[in-house]
Amino acid sequence: MLSLPAPAKLNLFLHITGRRPDGYHNLQTLFQLLDYGDRLDFEVNASGAIEVVPALTDVPPEGNLIYKAATLLQQTTGCTLGASIHLHKRLPMGGGLGGGSSDAATTLLALNSLWRLQLSRKQLMTIGQQLGADVPVFIFGHSAWAEGVGEQLSAVAIPAEWYLVLAPDAQISTAKIFNHQGLTRNTHPIKIRAFLERGGRNDCQTVVEALYPQVKKARLWLAQFAEARLTGTGACLFARFASEADARSVLEQMPAPWQGFVAKGINESPLLKQLPFDD
Repeated sequence: MLSLPAPAKLNLFLHITGRRPDGYHNLQTLFQLLDYGDRLDFEVNASGAIEVVPALTDVPPEGNLIYKAATLLQQTTGCTLGASIHLHKRLPMGGGLGGGSSDAATTLLALNSLWRLQLSRKQLMTIGQQLGADVPVFIFGHSAWAEGVGEQLSAVAIPAEWYLVLAPDAQISTAKIFNHQGLTRNTHPIKIRAFLERGGRNDCQTVVEALYPQVKKARLWLAQFAEARLTGTGACLFARFASEADARSVLEQMPAPWQGFVAKGINESPLLKQLPFDD
């Protein structure tokens, strides 16, 4: 059995710079990987069957991104092997932490190794992009500046920081937010240096908070302790703290029924340390 992590990510900012003819959006963001996430266990079988357990609530088996990733890899390569995959889920669904995308990326990397397919990281990123815009960054395996729909990635070394991530009682559809008429879609592109000097914002935050008042309530609570902002299309919020102890002190005060965790920002994915690439 092969057991591998599927780390979470934060969007330290998210600017939407335009809408493309295909309906997708051009954006700019800074992906910060975290030392916290899901974990997946893999066992190969010769039958070709793909089994993912346990089933996710309100997600049909064929709709699970892990299942989709495994079957897409089979179809792309013609591989006749299968796999049994056990998901240890810690990240909230619909939280903007990239949980499903990270699970899919870990699946592609694991099965590429276990099935001895010898695809390059670039090839796997191309396959991953068919599953979702956030999948490539987890295969890339490094905190990164992203443009395009999120697939144009440049590794960035971000100083290690401690984050408190807060998950209010909401599950948000990314498609619903990106299709909303009130979404800002014309933010002027910036350079990495401009973000490092002046920061940025999350263009989805206003729409999300209008549709999900519980998200705004959670942000205002967290903002008592540090600057708080939305990651991705939410629902999760995050704030940066000077130390793990400071972050945990705030976490202990978190009201029910919210959930949360404390994590450290990392530049290199632990997944890529276990399954390194030469390219």
